[in-house]
Amino acid sequence: MGYFDLTGQTAIVTGAATGIGEAIARRLARAGAQVGIADLDAAGAAKVAETIAGEGGLAFPLAVDITDPASAEGAVAGAVARTGRLDVLVNNAGIAGRAAPLWEQSIEDWRRILAVNMDGVFNMCRAAIPRMRERRYGRIVNIASIAGKEGNPNMTGYSASKAGVIGFTKSLAKEVATENICVNAVAPAVVRTRILDQLTPEQVEYMTQRIPMRRTGEPEEIAAVVHFLASPDCSFVTGQCYDASGGRATY
Repeated sequence: MGYFDLTGQTAIVTGAATGIGEAIARRLARAGAQVGIADLDAAGAAKVAETIAGEGGLAFPLAVDITDPASAEGAVAGAVARTGRLDVLVNNAGIAGRAAPLWEQSIEDWRRILAVNMDGVFNMCRAAIPRMRERRYGRIVNIASIAGKEGNPNMTGYSASKAGVIGFTKSLAKEVATENICVNAVAPAVVRTRILDQLTPEQVEYMTQRIPMRRTGEPEEIAAVVHFLASPDCSFVTGQCYDASGGRATY
């Protein structure tokens, strides 16, 4: 058995039809996990699952609206019914929202970002935790953002929601710390995915200029960090937020 081996385990990755989520799903599948490709885009999820299967991995699609508690519960129940277990949950799905100063944001803009980025994490964790507690094992990885630590201008909703994800992660980690369930977060800086299409070029430049490596991250680089946190080797690490920022943050 190699390091970070996931043979025989079941993982759910939300927002896995594209971008960082897809990269995470592919990496976990290569490590031996059977991966539920959970996404609002059912066709996209099916395509990624098919591609992973074509490469010799194990994957299956899960159509889910993470903002809906019943849908989140159904996705988790479906994965457990299919594989008999749930070992890993990666809450990756999220939206950037509209790039604009606060006075140009509407209450609908605010609520939509919180519904996806915060309620979605809450709903998926609440559905997954009982299954993990039953087996006294689990790994939860929540994808936050460096914006949740530093706050990006013209992204108040996104920054606030990702700060909330970090706080939620630390709180939940303490609640299950004695049950062999590790809960951690990863805070990427700007990563080259389709979520950048929601931002202006100026917004992307603002974020990139603050990265000492002077480049955006790649989805596979975030997946590498998640892989450790999703593995049995992450046995004495919980309640942490790992920066994957090209040096942007040093705290």
